[in-house]
Amino acid sequence: MWHYPAIDPVAISIGPFSIYWYAISYLVGIGLVWWTLKYRIRIYGLKWTDEDLSDIIFYAVLGVLIGGRVGYVFFYGQEMLRLDPLAALRIWEGGMSFHGGLIGVLVGIGAFAWRKGVTFFELTDFIAPSIPLGLGSGRIGNFINAELPGRVTEVPWALVYPGEIVGRHPSSLYQALLEGPVLFAFLWVFAMKPRPTMAVSGMFLVGYGSVRICSEFFREPDGHIGFVVFDWVTTGQLLSLPMIILGVGFVAYSYLRNNQKNQ
Repeated sequence: MWHYPAIDPVAISIGPFSIYWYAISYLVGIGLVWWTLKYRIRIYGLKWTDEDLSDIIFYAVLGVLIGGRVGYVFFYGQEMLRLDPLAALRIWEGGMSFHGGLIGVLVGIGAFAWRKGVTFFELTDFIAPSIPLGLGSGRIGNFINAELPGRVTEVPWALVYPGEIVGRHPSSLYQALLEGPVLFAFLWVFAMKPRPTMAVSGMFLVGYGSVRICSEFFREPDGHIGFVVFDWVTTGQLLSLPMIILGVGFVAYSYLRNNQKNQ
Protein backbone atom coordinates (compact mmCIF):
# COMPACT_ATOMS: atom_id res chain seq x y z
CA MET A 1 0.00 0.00 0.00
CA TRP A 2 1.01 3.58 -0.59
CA HIS A 3 0.22 6.71 1.39
CA TYR A 4 -1.88 9.27 -0.44
CA PRO A 5 0.42 11.97 -1.87
CA ALA A 6 0.32 15.16 0.18
CA ILE A 7 -0.64 17.73 -2.45
CA ASP A 8 -1.55 21.25 -1.38
CA PRO A 9 -4.88 22.01 -3.08
CA VAL A 10 -3.68 25.60 -3.52
CA ALA A 11 -1.35 25.84 -6.51
CA ILE A 12 -0.45 29.53 -6.21
CA SER A 13 -1.09 32.12 -3.52
CA ILE A 14 -0.62 35.83 -4.18
CA GLY A 15 -1.56 37.85 -1.13
CA PRO A 16 -5.22 37.14 -0.31
CA PHE A 17 -5.79 35.46 -3.65
CA SER A 18 -5.35 31.72 -4.22
CA ILE A 19 -5.46 29.62 -7.36
CA TYR A 20 -6.53 26.04 -6.72
CA TRP A 21 -5.36 22.96 -8.60
CA TYR A 22 -9.01 22.02 -8.97
CA ALA A 23 -9.66 25.19 -10.95
CA ILE A 24 -6.51 24.61 -13.02
CA SER A 25 -7.69 21.08 -13.87
CA TYR A 26 -10.90 22.56 -15.26
CA LEU A 27 -9.00 25.17 -17.26
CA VAL A 28 -6.72 22.49 -18.73
CA GLY A 29 -9.77 20.41 -19.64
CA ILE A 30 -11.45 23.37 -21.33
CA GLY A 31 -8.27 24.10 -23.25
CA LEU A 32 -7.98 20.51 -24.48
CA VAL A 33 -11.61 20.46 -25.59
CA TRP A 34 -11.18 23.78 -27.39
CA TRP A 35 -7.99 22.65 -29.15
CA THR A 36 -9.41 19.31 -30.36
CA LEU A 37 -12.62 20.94 -31.60
CA LYS A 38 -10.56 23.45 -33.56
CA TYR A 39 -8.47 20.58 -34.92
CA ARG A 40 -11.58 18.72 -36.12
CA ILE A 41 -12.90 21.85 -37.82
CA ARG A 42 -9.65 22.18 -39.75
CA ILE A 43 -9.10 18.50 -40.60
CA TYR A 44 -12.67 17.62 -41.57
CA GLY A 45 -13.61 20.98 -43.08
CA LEU A 46 -16.52 21.51 -40.70
CA LYS A 47 -18.62 24.65 -41.04
CA TRP A 48 -18.00 26.12 -37.59
CA THR A 49 -16.08 29.41 -37.35
CA ASP A 50 -13.67 30.54 -34.63
CA GLU A 51 -16.41 32.82 -33.31
CA ASP A 52 -18.84 29.89 -33.21
CA LEU A 53 -16.30 27.83 -31.31
CA SER A 54 -15.73 30.58 -28.76
CA ASP A 55 -19.47 30.89 -28.20
CA ILE A 56 -19.90 27.13 -27.91
CA ILE A 57 -17.17 26.94 -25.26
CA PHE A 58 -18.69 29.87 -23.37
CA TYR A 59 -22.18 28.34 -23.27
CA ALA A 60 -20.81 24.90 -22.40
CA VAL A 61 -18.55 26.14 -19.59
CA LEU A 62 -21.37 28.17 -18.11
CA GLY A 63 -23.57 25.08 -18.21
CA VAL A 64 -20.87 22.93 -16.60
CA LEU A 65 -20.29 25.33 -13.70
CA ILE A 66 -23.93 26.02 -12.93
CA GLY A 67 -25.33 22.58 -13.72
CA GLY A 68 -22.42 20.70 -12.17
CA ARG A 69 -22.64 22.50 -8.84
CA VAL A 70 -26.45 22.53 -8.69
CA GLY A 71 -26.49 18.86 -9.63
CA TYR A 72 -23.94 17.99 -6.94
CA VAL A 73 -25.93 19.79 -4.27
CA PHE A 74 -29.17 18.18 -5.46
CA PHE A 75 -27.88 14.62 -5.94
CA TYR A 76 -25.16 14.38 -3.29
CA GLY A 77 -24.97 17.42 -1.03
CA GLN A 78 -28.40 18.29 0.35
CA GLU A 79 -27.10 17.96 3.90
CA MET A 80 -24.23 20.33 3.07
CA LEU A 81 -26.69 22.81 1.63
CA ARG A 82 -28.82 22.64 4.77
CA LEU A 83 -25.85 23.33 7.04
CA ASP A 84 -24.20 25.98 4.87
CA PRO A 85 -26.24 27.31 1.91
CA LEU A 86 -23.26 29.38 0.68
CA ALA A 87 -21.28 26.17 0.12
CA ALA A 88 -23.21 25.74 -3.12
CA LEU A 89 -21.29 28.73 -4.50
CA ARG A 90 -17.79 27.59 -3.52
CA ILE A 91 -16.98 25.61 -6.65
CA TRP A 92 -13.21 25.82 -6.04
CA GLU A 93 -13.55 23.56 -2.98
CA GLY A 94 -14.61 20.66 -5.19
CA GLY A 95 -17.91 18.91 -5.48
CA MET A 96 -19.28 18.85 -9.02
CA SER A 97 -21.76 16.39 -10.45
CA PHE A 98 -21.17 15.10 -13.97
CA HIS A 99 -24.86 14.39 -14.50
CA GLY A 100 -25.80 17.90 -13.35
CA GLY A 101 -23.04 19.34 -15.51
CA LEU A 102 -24.29 17.36 -18.51
CA ILE A 103 -27.77 18.80 -18.10
CA GLY A 104 -26.27 22.27 -17.77
CA VAL A 105 -24.18 21.82 -20.93
CA LEU A 106 -27.18 20.56 -22.89
CA VAL A 107 -29.19 23.60 -21.85
CA GLY A 108 -26.31 25.93 -22.71
CA ILE A 109 -25.54 24.52 -26.14
CA GLY A 110 -29.25 24.20 -26.81
CA ALA A 111 -29.47 27.96 -26.35
CA PHE A 112 -26.54 28.43 -28.73
CA ALA A 113 -28.05 26.08 -31.33
CA TRP A 114 -31.33 28.02 -31.19
CA ARG A 115 -29.53 31.34 -31.58
CA LYS A 116 -27.36 30.00 -34.41
CA GLY A 117 -30.21 28.29 -36.22
CA VAL A 118 -28.68 24.81 -36.25
CA THR A 119 -30.14 21.55 -35.01
CA PHE A 120 -29.38 20.48 -31.46
CA PHE A 121 -27.90 17.10 -32.38
CA GLU A 122 -25.79 18.60 -35.15
CA LEU A 123 -24.04 20.55 -32.41
CA THR A 124 -23.82 17.76 -29.83
CA ASP A 125 -22.37 15.39 -32.46
CA PHE A 126 -19.65 17.99 -33.06
CA ILE A 127 -18.58 18.47 -29.45
CA ALA A 128 -19.17 14.97 -28.01
CA PRO A 129 -15.83 13.38 -29.08
CA SER A 130 -13.83 16.08 -27.26
CA ILE A 131 -15.76 16.15 -23.97
CA PRO A 132 -13.90 13.18 -22.39
CA LEU A 133 -10.69 15.22 -22.28
CA GLY A 134 -12.42 17.72 -20.02
CA LEU A 135 -13.89 14.95 -17.89
CA GLY A 136 -10.54 13.23 -17.41
CA SER A 137 -8.86 16.48 -16.46
CA GLY A 138 -11.56 17.21 -13.90
CA ARG A 139 -11.01 13.79 -12.31
CA ILE A 140 -7.34 14.69 -11.80
CA GLY A 141 -8.64 17.64 -9.81
CA ASN A 142 -10.68 15.18 -7.73
CA PHE A 143 -7.51 13.19 -7.07
CA ILE A 144 -5.56 16.25 -5.94
CA ASN A 145 -8.40 17.13 -3.56
CA ALA A 146 -8.42 13.54 -2.21
CA GLU A 147 -12.04 13.23 -3.32
CA LEU A 148 -13.92 10.13 -4.47
CA PRO A 149 -12.15 7.58 -2.25
CA GLY A 150 -12.26 4.02 -3.50
CA ARG A 151 -13.45 0.90 -1.75
CA VAL A 152 -11.19 -0.90 0.69
CA THR A 153 -8.76 -3.23 -1.07
CA GLU A 154 -5.42 -4.99 -0.69
CA VAL A 155 -4.17 -4.52 -4.25
CA PRO A 156 -0.49 -3.48 -4.39
CA TRP A 157 -1.34 0.02 -5.67
CA ALA A 158 -3.90 0.73 -2.92
CA LEU A 159 -3.70 4.19 -1.36
CA VAL A 160 -4.16 5.09 2.30
CA TYR A 161 -6.28 8.22 2.22
CA PRO A 162 -5.62 11.07 4.69
CA GLY A 163 -6.86 10.22 8.18
CA GLU A 164 -7.27 6.50 7.44
CA ILE A 165 -5.22 3.37 7.97
CA VAL A 166 -6.79 1.06 5.35
CA GLY A 167 -5.86 0.87 1.68
CA ARG A 168 -8.39 1.93 -0.94
CA HIS A 169 -8.69 1.86 -4.71
CA PRO A 170 -7.56 5.21 -6.22
CA SER A 171 -10.96 5.42 -7.88
CA SER A 172 -10.56 9.00 -9.05
CA LEU A 173 -7.58 7.88 -11.15
CA TYR A 174 -9.58 4.96 -12.53
CA GLN A 175 -12.29 7.42 -13.54
CA ALA A 176 -9.74 9.85 -14.97
CA LEU A 177 -8.42 7.07 -17.22
CA LEU A 178 -11.77 5.60 -18.27
CA GLU A 179 -13.71 8.85 -18.67
CA GLY A 180 -10.71 10.59 -20.21
CA PRO A 181 -8.29 8.86 -22.62
CA VAL A 182 -10.25 5.61 -23.01
CA LEU A 183 -13.61 7.22 -23.79
CA PHE A 184 -11.92 9.92 -25.88
CA ALA A 185 -10.13 7.37 -28.08
CA PHE A 186 -13.33 5.37 -28.56
CA LEU A 187 -15.42 8.39 -29.59
CA TRP A 188 -12.66 9.97 -31.67
CA VAL A 189 -12.28 6.83 -33.78
CA PHE A 190 -16.06 6.40 -34.06
CA ALA A 191 -16.48 10.00 -35.26
CA MET A 192 -13.73 9.73 -37.87
CA LYS A 193 -16.21 8.23 -40.35
CA PRO A 194 -19.38 10.01 -41.45
CA ARG A 195 -22.21 9.08 -39.09
CA PRO A 196 -25.94 9.82 -39.18
CA THR A 197 -26.99 12.81 -37.10
CA MET A 198 -27.46 11.80 -33.45
CA ALA A 199 -25.25 8.70 -33.65
CA VAL A 200 -22.12 10.25 -32.13
CA SER A 201 -24.17 11.87 -29.36
CA GLY A 202 -25.84 8.57 -28.62
CA MET A 203 -22.53 6.75 -28.55
CA PHE A 204 -21.21 9.28 -26.05
CA LEU A 205 -24.11 8.51 -23.72
CA VAL A 206 -23.55 4.77 -24.11
CA GLY A 207 -19.80 5.07 -23.62
CA TYR A 208 -19.87 7.36 -20.62
CA GLY A 209 -22.69 5.51 -18.91
CA SER A 210 -20.82 2.22 -19.35
CA VAL A 211 -17.44 3.37 -18.03
CA ARG A 212 -19.08 5.23 -15.15
CA ILE A 213 -21.02 2.16 -14.04
CA CYS A 214 -17.83 0.08 -14.22
CA SER A 215 -15.69 2.58 -12.30
CA GLU A 216 -18.33 2.96 -9.58
CA PHE A 217 -17.72 -0.65 -8.54
CA PHE A 218 -14.34 0.53 -7.22
CA ARG A 219 -15.58 3.78 -5.66
CA GLU A 220 -16.85 4.09 -2.12
CA PRO A 221 -20.40 5.45 -2.17
CA ASP A 222 -20.91 8.80 -0.49
CA GLY A 223 -21.13 8.21 3.24
CA HIS A 224 -24.28 10.26 3.74
CA ILE A 225 -26.02 8.41 0.89
CA GLY A 226 -24.53 4.91 0.74
CA PHE A 227 -25.84 2.33 -1.69
CA VAL A 228 -29.25 3.19 -3.08
CA VAL A 229 -30.44 -0.17 -4.48
CA PHE A 230 -29.78 -3.73 -3.24
CA ASP A 231 -26.77 -2.64 -1.14
CA TRP A 232 -24.51 -2.52 -4.21
CA VAL A 233 -25.89 0.06 -6.66
CA THR A 234 -24.61 3.62 -6.18
CA THR A 235 -26.23 6.92 -7.09
CA GLY A 236 -23.74 7.37 -9.93
CA GLN A 237 -24.67 4.01 -11.42
CA LEU A 238 -28.37 4.69 -11.06
CA LEU A 239 -28.01 8.00 -12.89
CA SER A 240 -25.85 6.43 -15.61
CA LEU A 241 -28.19 3.60 -16.56
CA PRO A 242 -30.75 5.89 -18.27
CA MET A 243 -27.87 7.41 -20.24
CA ILE A 244 -27.06 4.02 -21.74
CA ILE A 245 -30.68 3.28 -22.56
CA LEU A 246 -31.19 6.71 -24.11
CA GLY A 247 -27.91 6.48 -26.00
CA VAL A 248 -28.77 3.10 -27.51
CA GLY A 249 -32.11 4.57 -28.57
CA PHE A 250 -30.42 7.56 -30.20
CA VAL A 251 -27.96 5.39 -32.14
CA ALA A 252 -30.65 2.95 -33.30
CA TYR A 253 -33.00 5.75 -34.33
CA SER A 254 -30.27 7.63 -36.19
CA TYR A 255 -29.34 4.63 -38.34
CA LEU A 256 -32.97 3.59 -38.87
CA ARG A 257 -33.88 7.08 -40.04
CA ASN A 258 -30.80 7.24 -42.24
CA ASN A 259 -31.63 3.89 -43.88
CA GLN A 260 -35.17 5.06 -44.56
CA LYS A 261 -33.88 8.21 -46.24
CA ASN A 262 -31.59 6.17 -48.47
CA GLN A 263 -34.26 3.73 -49.64
